[in-house]
Amino acid sequence: MKKILILNGPNLNLLGKREPEIYGSLTFAEYFESLKIKYPTVDLHYYQSNVEGELINKLHEVGFSFDGVVLNAGAYTHTSIAIGDAIKGIETPVIEVHISNVHAREKFRHVTYIAPNAKGVIAGFGLQSYELALQSFL
Repeated sequence: MKKILILNGPNLNLLGKREPEIYGSLTFAEYFESLKIKYPTVDLHYYQSNVEGELINKLHEVGFSFDGVVLNAGAYTHTSIAIGDAIKGIETPVIEVHISNVHAREKFRHVTYIAPNAKGVIAGFGLQSYELALQSFL
């Protein structure tokens, strides 16, 4: 059984409330439950934090024992060299995901410190971006 962590960064705890025209009206908890039902043979875990260091600690915690990490680092994608370095330092492959197409948004969102150390990047498919990343590990 594959062991996969979905790791969400800042403000993603507001999914379903925050800018529904960009992020939709479903909460992540609701979406995560649907993934667990759809993929019963995957040992799915979920963690969210608005704190950069907690995301790094979680990557270190699972980075040598899990089969994959699906990471939406939110705005930290565009600012955190430390999260990029944490990904580089672990063995577990990481897929960077974004709900929106970050390349169709503000210019600062075109920069990613995650991608150079990630297995791949999926952006712009709404919450389905997570499932596409999950499928890449299966």
